[in-house]
Amino acid sequence: MRWPRKNDVASIDARRQTMGIDGGLVTSVDLTQFAAAAESLVGVAVIPVSAVPVEIDFGLYELSDDGAVVETGRASETVHVPLAHTEGGLTASMTRGALAAGPIRTHVLHDRITRASCFVCNDAGEAIALARWVEAELPAMQSWLLSSEDATLSKRARLREVKTHVVGPMCHVLWRWTTGDAVGPNMMTRNSYALNMGYVMRRAPLKPVRAILEANMGGDKKPSAEYFQSGHGKTVLAEAFLPDEQIRRVLRTTAEDLDALSWAGTHGSVASGMQSVAFTPASAIAAIFAATGQDLGMVGTSSMAQGTGRRVDGGLHASIRFGGIEVGTVGGGTTLPSAREWLGSIGCAGGGKVYRFAQIVAAAALCLEISASSAMATAGSENFFQAHHERGGLR
Repeated sequence: MRWPRKNDVASIDARRQTMGIDGGLVTSVDLTQFAAAAESLVGVAVIPVSAVPVEIDFGLYELSDDGAVVETGRASETVHVPLAHTEGGLTASMTRGALAAGPIRTHVLHDRITRASCFVCNDAGEAIALARWVEAELPAMQSWLLSSEDATLSKRARLREVKTHVVGPMCHVLWRWTTGDAVGPNMMTRNSYALNMGYVMRRAPLKPVRAILEANMGGDKKPSAEYFQSGHGKTVLAEAFLPDEQIRRVLRTTAEDLDALSWAGTHGSVASGMQSVAFTPASAIAAIFAATGQDLGMVGTSSMAQGTGRRVDGGLHASIRFGGIEVGTVGGGTTLPSAREWLGSIGCAGGGKVYRFAQIVAAAALCLEISASSAMATAGSENFFQAHHERGGLR
């Protein structure tokens, strides 16, 4: 049978018949509401969702005219964070971390998303000249985009900066954007393409031989040094103070043991060349992303993190910094029924919510880091072993 390409009811049914899918959860849901989300639709995957109450001291943020993130106030709230996953112990561990930490204080430091284009020139000299020209043309490019009547361009994607990097005859160009409450890959890709083909290829003093829309300098959906400091998405920092009594009573370890683990774990990260200096941020990121309709491919970059633990008077100061949490509260998978409802349950559905959402993700990840690190910090990491032994069973 020829594989149907459309997502109408007849095509969906034909594909399911070919695969031998009949009944069950994968087909009992009305699939027409998902037809715009994925090609060759045949069903849905059902993942259990649990929730963890996390007390968060939020920053309230706005984006200034020049693209800087500005804090306008603060507010505290307990948020019940939804987690879609099948990882035994994850929810219990995050809950334990949240109980031990108390209020998690969060900060949004930066907001950018990038498209890493490349212009291939005849030689290195031309590539260097092009890089200097592109950097000097930034104000003109910004005006050109704003004044364009091209219907394919997004007015919400705002070009903020440009970074160039010359290698041989190649001029790599990192277009840096803000995209409002959407993650923004589609809108900034359209605008980057217009800049490449409608501006650079037509106006550059020496026309490049070739333009490539995405040439991998940034590491889109892959860990990279480029994105580790402040890259793809919202740069967020979360911190908490763990009192000695809470460490002993809830986490079953000591601040001294956690401090020793932080020292050893940091050196282990350096020795392996790891882009992240943290224990398990990807588990928290992936579970929240799955529940709220985020792009799961972006877990790779969003989970790059740098955690710290430092012994202070009366306890331990713990923090985690994410260079770029790639989240949106409008568009894409956030419009799907369950994702929209889970976002709504934490006050993050729709416009004006993306900075709040990014802080929730960071705070939840810190709770998991605190608990997982505490289990690892016990003598011989016995608690960490026991958790996996009890959850994993004997096979």
